[in-house]
Amino acid sequence: DQSGNGNDLWYQGSIQVPGSPQSRPAIATTEALMVGGSKVYSLYINPGNSYWRDGSNSGVPTGSDPEGMYMVTSGTHVNGGCCFDYGNSETTRKADAAGAMDAINFSTQCWFGGCSGTGPWVQADLEWGLYPGGSQMWNPKQQALSHDYVTAMLKNNGTTMFALKGGSTQANALTTLYDGMLPGGYSPMKKQGAIILGSGGDCCKPDGGANLSAGTFYEGAIVAGYPTDATDDAIQKNIVEAGYGK
Repeated sequence: DQSGNGNDLWYQGSIQVPGSPQSRPAIATTEALMVGGSKVYSLYINPGNSYWRDGSNSGVPTGSDPEGMYMVTSGTHVNGGCCFDYGNSETTRKADAAGAMDAINFSTQCWFGGCSGTGPWVQADLEWGLYPGGSQMWNPKQQALSHDYVTAMLKNNGTTMFALKGGSTQANALTTLYDGMLPGGYSPMKKQGAIILGSGGDCCKPDGGANLSAGTFYEGAIVAGYPTDATDDAIQKNIVEAGYGK
């Protein structure tokens, strides 16, 4: 964590975050890439790898507080396992209630059925479902994002609305995939303030099985407040200028 709040993530299965015997850390040297002319390494998550931190007392939004987040991920290293998430999750590591999570999901998982195509898609894991839009119906504005490097964004004001955006890390502008009302039963949100990376909220405890998802994390942030569209644009501009794959 580079925020100064000390929200460093530990893998589920570590001494700091005890987990199931099947849980293990990602291998740090699995994927090398070029970013802005420099060789760097990704956090390359395979089934069995996931990370967690209780940030409820160290700056992560809770309850119905507004929140925004983004991550740079891979559109080629994906699967349909539950659940490649980054965002706000339960401190209990249980599926506690609708609205107990507020996390970006990037995967080929079609939770409610009726999806168009095979993904991968930017969706919102709000607990008890991955939402492509404001209901359990398929959102026709969704787009599959299979680029080598993808920017995924989610912001949620905690009481009435949320938005999803996504696109290539080389795109001058992100596509707004959804901007509207929260699904029924999710207002107000009931966020608990843990940080999850690479799994769903009810995962990886000693008696709770291991993560089934695959995905890649290059960078990301979770912030308090509801970011403006201008802020979203500025983040994407910085990502483009960073030069992923160059």
